[in-house]
Amino acid sequence: MARLDLRHPDNATGDWYVDERCIDCGTCRELSPAQFGTTYDQSVVIRQPGTTADEIEAWLAAQACPTQSIGTESHRRRPGRLFPREIAPDTGVFDLGYCSPDSFGATSWFVRRPGANLLVDSPRFTGALVGPLTELGGIDQVLLTHRDDVADADRWAAAFGARVWIHEDDYAAAPFATDVLHGLDEVEITPDLVAVPTPGHTRGSAVFLLEQTYLFTGDSLAWSYDRDDLIAFRSACWYSWSVQTESLARLADGHRFAWVLPGHGARVTDDPFDLHRRLVGLVERMRR
Repeated sequence: MARLDLRHPDNATGDWYVDERCIDCGTCRELSPAQFGTTYDQSVVIRQPGTTADEIEAWLAAQACPTQSIGTESHRRRPGRLFPREIAPDTGVFDLGYCSPDSFGATSWFVRRPGANLLVDSPRFTGALVGPLTELGGIDQVLLTHRDDVADADRWAAAFGARVWIHEDDYAAAPFATDVLHGLDEVEITPDLVAVPTPGHTRGSAVFLLEQTYLFTGDSLAWSYDRDDLIAFRSACWYSWSVQTESLARLADGHRFAWVLPGHGARVTDDPFDLHRRLVGLVERMRR
């Protein structure tokens, strides 16, 4: 629950606010960019919700916030279940919300498929998600993009008896993993799901491409509302920027996709040709 006594003074005047426990993960700014912005080292409300759609976005941000720092002065009642939330009708791909402070507020994803349900990275382990995911058929595979976003993956895997994938170079963060990626070798986990090692952000970073459509990128690749383009995080590259550059170049050489679904940064969907063009352009900028 947000704490009114810690309301940040830079919040826009009105009911909604962010308190000073915010860790500046950016989750609220990605879910509700019209309502939330940044000041110095944390997020704040930059515009009070003015429509029903704005209000829903603000509640999504509040329920996803890893520090529960978003609230209202009026203590208005939260709406019912907002997560899991399907990214678009009939995709079977869901934003799970309930981000974990252990992953610095990274977004995690759930995919419902007849052959195997997937969890990509880990939200907080909470009954608010256990019930809905059980109703959706449980979790068969946990896909970890890198060491930073492991969070409660061990608890999710144990609860549903799921296999867990991670790259060998980040294995120390998830020693409970049942399946390990090696080197730069791509692995076909199922006929429609391939793991692509993308070292750079961390040494063991990987992305997962489902059905040549949905690319789950962890912290290797994201969309930026400010730049209106694909980006990589130069200031949050923990292993090697040059290695990450070449990883994304290999990704561009070998694959196409219509969605970018990151842990941090904004999600985007577009024509695969256009996204490929943008990725090639990003690699060129990174090399410069």
